[in-house]
Amino acid sequence: MNLRTKGAFSALLLLAAAAAAEVPADYLRSLDAAARSDVAGFAGFSAARGAAWFNSSNGTDWSCATCHTDNPLAGGRHAVTGRTIAPLAPAANPARLTEVAKIEKWFRRNCNDVLRRDCTAAEKGDVIAYLTSLKR
Repeated sequence: MNLRTKGAFSALLLLAAAAAAEVPADYLRSLDAAARSDVAGFAGFSAARGAAWFNSSNGTDWSCATCHTDNPLAGGRHAVTGRTIAPLAPAANPARLTEVAKIEKWFRRNCNDVLRRDCTAAEKGDVIAYLTSLKR
């Protein structure tokens, strides 16, 4: 295999990985159903609401952007530990938002850090809509 063929093959593999990095549809459906039962007149998730929420402190000292930066396509750093955080947006990190257990684990941890409570289904869905709307 020559260098050009190897490069093309590598590019195809990266595209396939990016295409496979999708939020599980059944998870989004469950968030949608929960949000509809919790919020009167709920009309679906909003990337704009998710962006605003992601960057807002929501009543505490921290926001999601505190650690993940205001650009989820870039890496971040944990505000307390200094630990490097890989990009949050799937367009920059195809492994993000692909496993329900991991999504729920990080929402549980981060919502408690940022809000001192669990995130609602509408908040989760809006943030996911925002993160998946971002393109490189």
